[in-house]
Order: sequence, then C-alpha cells, then structure tokens
Amino acid sequence: MGYGLGVTLLTIGLILALAVRDAVDAIDLTTVGWILVLAGLIVLAITAFQVNSRRRRTSVATTTDPYGRQATTERRTETDPPPPPAV
Repeated sequence: MGYGLGVTLLTIGLILALAVRDAVDAIDLTTVGWILVLAGLIVLAITAFQVNSRRRRTSVATTTDPYGRQATTERRTETDPPPPPAV
C-alpha cells in the first residue's frame, strides 16, 4: 500500500462516480465509484499513519548504580523514513 494506490483508487472512483453515465446490467457504476473513493481515502489515511508512526521513536532506559539509586533516561528520536525501493 502507498500513496500511489490511494490516489489511483480515488481517481478511478471519482471518474466512475461523477463522469461515467453509462449503464451496465446489474451494476451501478456510480455506487462502485463512491466505494472506490472511500477505499482510496482509507488507503491514504492508513499510509499517512504508518509513515508518521515510523518517524518518531521513544526509548526509556532505567539504570541502577551500585548504591541502589535508579536513574531513568528517556530518549526521543525522529528519523526520516527510509528511501523508496529501487524499481
């Protein structure tokens, strides 16, 4: 899944829902178009959530010294997503 799939589903869905006025037996192309639009929006939202969740990481470490005292360290990192795979 990716942004490309979401945009493709959105585009095809909008074309079917708004531009096509042809009739096919037992299939309502307008309804199919709106279903594809909804699927495209869902794919875009899931992709944005996955990309955003990979960028921020938080790690917490608790260490104990020989005297029994504990120290907690919290480390937050933000990294860029990995580059897309070569095609």
